[in-house]
Amino acid sequence: MTAPVFVVDSLRPGDLPGGEYVLDGPEGRHAVSVKRLRAGEDVVLTDGRGRWAEGVVKAAEGKDRLVVTGLDSVREEPSEQPRVTVVQALPKGDRGELAVETMTEVGVDAIVPWAASRCITQWKGDRGVKALGKWRATAREAGKQSRRVRFPEVADAASSKRVASLLADAAFAAVLHESGEEPLAAAELPASGDIVLVVGPEGGVSPEELALFAEAGAKPYRLGRSVLRTSTAGTAATAVLLARTGRWS
Repeated sequence: MTAPVFVVDSLRPGDLPGGEYVLDGPEGRHAVSVKRLRAGEDVVLTDGRGRWAEGVVKAAEGKDRLVVTGLDSVREEPSEQPRVTVVQALPKGDRGELAVETMTEVGVDAIVPWAASRCITQWKGDRGVKALGKWRATAREAGKQSRRVRFPEVADAASSKRVASLLADAAFAAVLHESGEEPLAAAELPASGDIVLVVGPEGGVSPEELALFAEAGAKPYRLGRSVLRTSTAGTAATAVLLARTGRWS
């Protein structure tokens, strides 16, 4: 799928009368004024939840209206298995958006922001609401850029107790940690179910958190000899997992 992707609120057969759709607002402006799409070019419309339709530009009107035609059928991409969730400790500054962007491009299915005890950044009040909104907007834009039609879910910020619950319910639960004796690239992975991977903050996962996660059934694993930053470790680990599970084959 190489055609540019644009997001619509809903994409069901009844939403496309006559196989035509008018893309307006921010998405229409991006298509007309940034992408400069013109009649005859292919596009893909998606709701970001797996439903998508291929169409052709009929006309570009003004600066923010794109008329798309030829939308004869709505397809649905099934959820892939196993499902990969990364629990991402909150990084400093804009490194959180970098982590979300690259993990989305690689193919992660869900991202859980984690307020680890050693995180310098803490999401509280309006600041937390704004930061979470940025993560979700980043996932949406990265999903479009990488031509995905099923964008990753970005959950509300989780406590360590909530993370332990996710690990306990997973088919495969792992924590990236230097104490791991087994490399993630050699771990035995399930063919289906949930893979949940914890990426700690720059200061590392605390002994108390490591013990809590171990009690929930999570083992420590290492990626390699080098130490990655928290904003890049999740992306590298997701690539390893997707390659190992066959989802990249």
